[in-house]
Amino acid sequence: MSLVKNFKKNIMNKAELISKLADDAGITKTQANAALDSFVEAVTVTLKKGGKVTLVGFGTFSVSKRAARNGRNPQTGAVIKIKAKKVAKFKAGKELSAKM
Repeated sequence: MSLVKNFKKNIMNKAELISKLADDAGITKTQANAALDSFVEAVTVTLKKGGKVTLVGFGTFSVSKRAARNGRNPQTGAVIKIKAKKVAKFKAGKELSAKM
């Protein structure tokens, strides 16, 4: 089996996650989709406000600030300015890290 096919086997997309949630929780895929969308929305709103979302044993979602910096255009080598921005970050919890 090629490396690409083997790598793709370890990727779960949203539809597969919804199916797994529905099967494990004994709910419909529509309900699982609504629950997942609600979770993503709650995390997004909290991060936009500068907060954190901590799921004990799983991990923490937070916001990190990246400072403005200089970069290089890979095609021309010219120096470009990269603006400062906020980025979402995830830190795995102790239990999740131990299971990997």
